[in-house]
Amino acid sequence: MLKQESSPTPPAADTFKRWTEVERQASLESALAHWKGDQDVWIFGYGSLIWRPEFEFIESRLAKLDQHHRALCLWSRINRGTPELPGLVFGLERGGEGCGGMVFRIPAKLVRDTFSTVWVREMSTGAYHPNWLDCETDQGPVCALTFVINQQANSYVPEPHPDELVDIVHRAQGIYGSCYDYVMQTAIALKQAGICDQRLSSLAERLELHRQNTQKG
Repeated sequence: MLKQESSPTPPAADTFKRWTEVERQASLESALAHWKGDQDVWIFGYGSLIWRPEFEFIESRLAKLDQHHRALCLWSRINRGTPELPGLVFGLERGGEGCGGMVFRIPAKLVRDTFSTVWVREMSTGAYHPNWLDCETDQGPVCALTFVINQQANSYVPEPHPDELVDIVHRAQGIYGSCYDYVMQTAIALKQAGICDQRLSSLAERLELHRQNTQKG
């Protein structure tokens, strides 16, 4: 069973720090150090990348990454929250029975532009370790760029108890919209793709019930 903790306290707003362009670029170059310029590459999506990739790709496949799991374990102070009232977004944690998602094939000629866009979106604070990991697909394994949570980052938190999650998700709003919409859209996208995530499905049901009860009150 995956460990859960209750009543998480986000770091103080004045500890929030965004990466500089120099830091992001250094991280990007490190991730592409082994890349040969004529090779297509794959990116693994397990959260919003599934339903809003925001980059061009020439192929997508259902995929599974073993020994990892999807968790709401990252404080979001920009996209789905603020420094003063952060929300939570998905990270990929090690351990568990596997994480279902999608892999997207990026043509070689678009790799650098695509990675620059993805790094601005995903690596604004250095909250992830960009790793190349083998993902299983029905057409065979592919090695894909995967954003694994950095547990040493200031924004990391072990996924809270479901009751606490409901409160956090309902109250947070960022530049990309509400945390509630983010979680629900991810749950819907996984279901539509045929990806089973029972923990997320159960959370989505609790969130919907909470919203209905709030509106009635």
